[in-house]
Amino acid sequence: MSAAIGKRQKATTFQLLAPGVVWMILFLVAPIMMIVYVSFWTQTTFAINSTLTLESWRNFFGSEAYVGALWTTIRLWLIVLTMTFLIGYPAALYVGLLVKSKTVATVLLVLCVIPFWTSFLIRVLAWRPMLGKEGAINIILQKVGLIDTPIEVLLFSELSVIIGMTQIYVVFMVGPIAFMLGRIDRNIIEAARDLGAGFGRIFWKIIFPLSLPGVVVGAIFVSVMVLGEFATSGALSGRKVNLLGNIIVTQVGSLKWAMASVVGVILTILLGIVVAGFLRIVDLKREI
Repeated sequence: MSAAIGKRQKATTFQLLAPGVVWMILFLVAPIMMIVYVSFWTQTTFAINSTLTLESWRNFFGSEAYVGALWTTIRLWLIVLTMTFLIGYPAALYVGLLVKSKTVATVLLVLCVIPFWTSFLIRVLAWRPMLGKEGAINIILQKVGLIDTPIEVLLFSELSVIIGMTQIYVVFMVGPIAFMLGRIDRNIIEAARDLGAGFGRIFWKIIFPLSLPGVVVGAIFVSVMVLGEFATSGALSGRKVNLLGNIIVTQVGSLKWAMASVVGVILTILLGIVVAGFLRIVDLKREI
């Protein structure tokens, strides 16, 4: 009897898991394996064939432009990740913990999301009239007397790409952190205050550790999107900043599938390492 029940339970478990497993194999594992396979194809100037070779991989790591794009991608990712955290955490702390009214907190979070009601490209291109030599920022700085001549580095540079990415993706850091902060029991903080702990000690001993899962989730969101970026750098850098995403777009447009696949595999490995590293910080299954 128990053996029959065990078999039925196994069958039920298999039936529940099967749709998800099939979906993952068809739409995640198979495409990744195909990209890996294509990355070893032989690529000529005007054609590609399925003869396996390491030529595209050698071309990537032998090119200063491609390797430079890899390091530029990693550098901008670290900068944008840091900036979104430095800007997003205080905002999330205010919304998730310091605002006592749930209604006001909800309104503030909605205000953070409002820019997403418009097109991504519109939000990116909107920075051009803000950052240009005759843009709003330079005009304001000149009128208040802080500068005499326009700051040219604000647009068509790495700085403009960092500004644009930070503004676009900071909300993905604010949301998860505010959610975790909103779950903190205020009685714990009050008890710490009654015991004589100041805000700094309360923050580092209670608030930050309890909000760390939100920081990790926000960091994963920001990392996945920034590492795969191509539109923001193309629009705000004047093609002066070349990221891995831009190389993929260029190679696909030139029908160079093998090199595009090489960059895609490298980007996937980089993303996997980053996500795995963040997941080692906290156990999200237990914390969330």
